Amino acid sequence: MEYWQACLIVCPAAAIGGAINSVAGGGTLVTFPALMWVLDALGGTANSAILANGTNTVALAPGAFSGSWGYRRELKQLGRWVRWLAIPSLVGGVIGSLLVVNSGESSFRAMIPWLIGLATLLFILQPRLKPRVAAVPPAADTEGQSGHRYRALVFLLQLVIGLYGGYFGAGIGILMLSSLSLLNAGTIHQVNGLKTFLAGLINGVSVVVFVVEGKVDWSLAAPMIASAMLGGWLGAVWARRLDPRVVRRVVIGIGITLTVWFFARLYWMS
Repeated sequence: MEYWQACLIVCPAAAIGGAINSVAGGGTLVTFPALMWVLDALGGTANSAILANGTNTVALAPGAFSGSWGYRRELKQLGRWVRWLAIPSLVGGVIGSLLVVNSGESSFRAMIPWLIGLATLLFILQPRLKPRVAAVPPAADTEGQSGHRYRALVFLLQLVIGLYGGYFGAGIGILMLSSLSLLNAGTIHQVNGLKTFLAGLINGVSVVVFVVEGKVDWSLAAPMIASAMLGGWLGAVWARRLDPRVVRRVVIGIGITLTVWFFARLYWMS
């Protein structure tokens, strides 16, 4: 496969992934398999799965940062929760990324069907996991006092989510919305802002680890970043016209297909 042919595959995948992330989440289920296929076809590396994971994280990270900026007003209102939960997000992201880098190609490839299957399951269960957060917080609990009872639990859950996010990451937004709802910290917009910011921290620290460890193919990451940002912008524009439920069903269908394919490839085609 030539480089231009690889770009013709990964750039549209990144644009679609960025758009899906803007509407419903789950873009990794499109971009990561595309990168794996391209890197395997290009050859020249014995760590194509780990390289695909690192490159995918770098390609989609700018979307998380731009989303955080859009929620900056809500984040100021939740300053103490931002400071408290930044710690497990950063620590978990570093540990998860280092686990990928040091696990070895064969071990990580063996985990891929399970990781994609888990991400798909999270999207299937999303309506049940989605927190019931009021548009306006109860007047008696505007500071989220009831959330203090769950502070340690949410801290530990965020550490686990950070670890998973650093290792693979698809579906961390769903997990965080569910755990953060225990804090009763504010409105749905504030919780969404907190989730987006923490996801940006996890992705950001993972990017640092993957870059330092040399697990990024910049020849593919650079055009994918531009494509993902364009797709994210188009997804935000089209979000008012598209039904998120339809997008979710498409993502779930892709996830199920990929899970079956990777399991078959791992256990029956090897």
